[in-house]
Amino acid sequence: MPNPRTADALAAIGTFMDAQQKAGYAVGTVRLRSTLLTEFLEHVLDAEKVSSLTAEELVQPERADSWLDAAAAGQTRRRNTLTGPDAAAAYDSQRARIQTYNAFVDHLGLPGLQRPYPPSGHGDRLEPEQAYKLLRTLAVRRPTGANAATAIRTAAVAALVAATGRSVPQLHQLNVTDVDLERHPVPVVTIDDVDHPLDKHTVKILHRWLDVRAGITKALEGSDPGYLWIPTKPGRERAGVQPPKPGLTRAAVRTLHAAHRNLVLQVIGVPLRPYALLPRQ
Repeated sequence: MPNPRTADALAAIGTFMDAQQKAGYAVGTVRLRSTLLTEFLEHVLDAEKVSSLTAEELVQPERADSWLDAAAAGQTRRRNTLTGPDAAAAYDSQRARIQTYNAFVDHLGLPGLQRPYPPSGHGDRLEPEQAYKLLRTLAVRRPTGANAATAIRTAAVAALVAATGRSVPQLHQLNVTDVDLERHPVPVVTIDDVDHPLDKHTVKILHRWLDVRAGITKALEGSDPGYLWIPTKPGRERAGVQPPKPGLTRAAVRTLHAAHRNLVLQVIGVPLRPYALLPRQ
């Protein structure tokens, strides 16, 4: 069996990604690690003006240090951020780079090169202005290839998290009747018998989602049970049984979380959880 350490670094990264998929890692995790390792390789090749490296040459500590320092300073960034293109890297994005590097050197059989893991962050809670900018971005920007209905639903969920201070599991059981966008003087959403006022921006996003939702539930022919969050497309057939039509079941909490992480990752390059939008205590 070929020694993965002596393989071309780019080929070794591809082999590592295949191994991660076969090991059952989440698609989002595999995609992120592929992006980060490619960023690592491109940084080193560009900095040293060489055309290729072996995997073992790539992961040497001095090259890893150079990459992490450049990333921390925002020099490897390809997208803008909520705080501008030159902002320092988010704490958790640097932690993800170290996790990815450690997993790769372990795959290469070089555990002695592993770096100490920094402690977990505090969830990357956003400041109010940052949260507002993110919500605005989610509402108006649809990444290439993204499902439009899923993007609008994700923006609506995120807007309610920010507006109410409630988590996605707490918002999961909402029905359409819990949202009163025509209430005067202020529209509200009712959660556990408590009315939460909604700002104009959140009302606009919810109107868009309700319009999209109505288009999806037309196929139910009057049998709409009224769940606020519904799947935006049919599920998979299982054991020969057709999945229920969108609207007959609630969208699962894990589905709402995954859609949020994936969309935010595509939009700003960091897979922030909805938790980040909750107001700081």
